[in-house]
Amino acid sequence: MCPADRDDHSERHPKPAARTGTIAADFSKVLVVGKSSINRVVVSKIVEKSGLKPISEPPEAAEKTLAGQLPGAIILDGGPDNKDCDPLMSAIDALRRASGKPLPAVILLSTRNGTPESLGLSSVVDAVVAKPITPERLQPVVDRLVGRS
Repeated sequence: MCPADRDDHSERHPKPAARTGTIAADFSKVLVVGKSSINRVVVSKIVEKSGLKPISEPPEAAEKTLAGQLPGAIILDGGPDNKDCDPLMSAIDALRRASGKPLPAVILLSTRNGTPESLGLSSVVDAVVAKPITPERLQPVVDRLVGRS
């Protein structure tokens, strides 16, 4: 007779997160959201320089991605009027309320300079990085918010 398969990963043995309905934050991942695929590639390369794994999505697909995993940070490309990713704000806010912590951290790439408050942005936004996007501007903010500084 064969011994029981101790590495059985079927639904009979769900992980603790699956049982409680919560998803643990993966601080090695950063969700990069924006309508411009070029901007997403540029931002993803900067994120990789911090030793993190970028997940690049257009705004329409990002909510589905968030339903399956919780990255340590989200970088939103606000577009010309900072509104390109507004439909995601309620989903991000719900994730943060469920966790009881300000996770995931949220960075908005903006055409304007200032703080989230001075720009009249959602309270979900933790930091604003003004465009043009450069490693010198974005990488320190990513490192600080993900806790790698």
